Amino acid sequence: MDEQAQAAKKTLLRMIPYGLYVLGVRDGDEVSAAAINWVTQTSFTPPLVAMGVKKDSGAYALLKRTGQFALSFLESGQGDIAYAFFKPTTVEGSKVNGQETETASNGAPVIAAAPGWVEGRVVGEVDLGDHSCVVGEVTNAVLKREAKPLTLDELGVKYGG
Repeated sequence: MDEQAQAAKKTLLRMIPYGLYVLGVRDGDEVSAAAINWVTQTSFTPPLVAMGVKKDSGAYALLKRTGQFALSFLESGQGDIAYAFFKPTTVEGSKVNGQETETASNGAPVIAAAPGWVEGRVVGEVDLGDHSCVVGEVTNAVLKREAKPLTLDELGVKYGG
């Protein structure tokens, strides 16, 4: 790819709107949570979401073991919560990375301050590159309030290859 095409690729990839979510996973007493931004709905029936999950993360390792997850949706203004999950997971009581959590019905942690979340089970995966595209079937959803989603653009962060 020539230099002009490389520049075009970077610019175009930055134009894709990215929301911010917290992926929560639990296996017994082991908990992991990570901020992710590659998420999209891929089917109505059954309800499916695709998530890009970094393969060298603790969340990915637990996701592979358990096949269960919860995905907390962050709202505009919750950048501090997103940033808390850009680092390895720490758990102190009901707090994960310093953020108060609740427990989804499948046992995964969810962000208490989030406007809502979905729970699911892994039904497929495309394992290519440094992130795996994990497909999950939504098995439950909780909406506390409607909200405008938090985006990378709001945080002034650019993510493109």
